[in-house]
Amino acid sequence: MATTTRGDPTLGRELLSVATKAAAAATELIFSNRPDHLERTNKSSPTDEVTQMDRASERLIREIIARDRPHDSVVGEEGDQLVGTSDVTWLIDPIDGTTNYVYDHPGYAVSIAALLDDRAVAGVVSDPTHARTYSAIAGGGSFCNGRPLQLPDESPEIARTLVATGFSYDPAVRAIQGKAVGKLLPVVRDIRRMGAAAVDLCSVASGRVDAYYERDLAPWDIAAGLLIAEEAGARSGAMDHGEARSDSVLVAHPDRFDELRELLKRIGAD
Repeated sequence: MATTTRGDPTLGRELLSVATKAAAAATELIFSNRPDHLERTNKSSPTDEVTQMDRASERLIREIIARDRPHDSVVGEEGDQLVGTSDVTWLIDPIDGTTNYVYDHPGYAVSIAALLDDRAVAGVVSDPTHARTYSAIAGGGSFCNGRPLQLPDESPEIARTLVATGFSYDPAVRAIQGKAVGKLLPVVRDIRRMGAAAVDLCSVASGRVDAYYERDLAPWDIAAGLLIAEEAGARSGAMDHGEARSDSVLVAHPDRFDELRELLKRIGAD
């Protein structure tokens, strides 16, 4: 099999097409066909739940990928890793924000990303309660419902910055994060906690928040949303140093990134 490159626009468009189709089917399943009763079981903690719809959504996404891209690897939140023979790996979050989904609260999404050499080349985040589908190809820009997304040339000062974040399921980690938020709140415009990392990242891309940071996530939580934010012009990285990673991510306007990173370090959020 020929080796592909991350800059191949044809491959990017093909992967985006598959991701878009899979996300649309999964969204139809979990949103339009939401059952009256959700079967809920616990994972890492009593508040970290999974439903039958998380599992059904992932099965459906895997089926579509297997049909269109049978040689790719697949990693999902609710299923076993499938090791393929191509250079492409899919990261699937069948319902990002399951707690929101359980409560029928807006702010959950289907998130699908295709990676090449461990870098996202295509991603889709489908937010059904707001009827928004975000998408991006590496080097090809970001879109919401087909409309281009682009951060403004200038960013508000820190005191007028609206910051999104999230919290771990681990009570001990949550206590530390709560203390950090308490120190952050007096020096920014306000804090938003929506409950789904993929949606938060897309909110940065679309200007609904100015910045987002979080710890203790998983790769499938951020892969698609991070690409969408970056392609809209946001800068990303870890809160301590280096590139963004699942256990530490900060996304903001390039003009405010360094200042926010230093602030988060100072209050212990990193």
